[in-house]
Amino acid sequence: MPTFRHARADEPPGSDLVEAMVAELEPLYGRIDVPGAPTATAEQMAPPHGAFLVGEQDGQAVCCGGVKRLPDGTCEIKRMYVVPPARGRGIARELLFALEDAARERGYTVARLDTGPGQPHAQRLYEREGYRPVADFNANPFASFWGEKAL
Repeated sequence: MPTFRHARADEPPGSDLVEAMVAELEPLYGRIDVPGAPTATAEQMAPPHGAFLVGEQDGQAVCCGGVKRLPDGTCEIKRMYVVPPARGRGIARELLFALEDAARERGYTVARLDTGPGQPHAQRLYEREGYRPVADFNANPFASFWGEKAL
């Protein structure tokens, strides 16, 4: 399993992983980092209210994800990504757990997230790990599932 460390989403390797995620989703949804879409900026995913993690395995960055504060005091898990060669080994699950831990460390008691119709595997993971469907909380035009979990 990877070792997770805090990083910046706007500096390598975090920025490289985020851009790879955005590029991979483009055939499914178009660019997701466009005006009007929910944001997940490096500043939002930085202390004191946010976090951004990079997971490394065998000296390589293999995954990333962030936590950002929502206006109601809950948090949202954003930009979860695992590089294609590392998939199918449970890394996404471990990343989700690490992000939940980072959220708890910042005092959050509820985490939310979303995913789109082109990522049924992500929705299955989230539901398996206790995320229950909730109403659209972020007006994400690319999402079809919005979930929430008590931390």
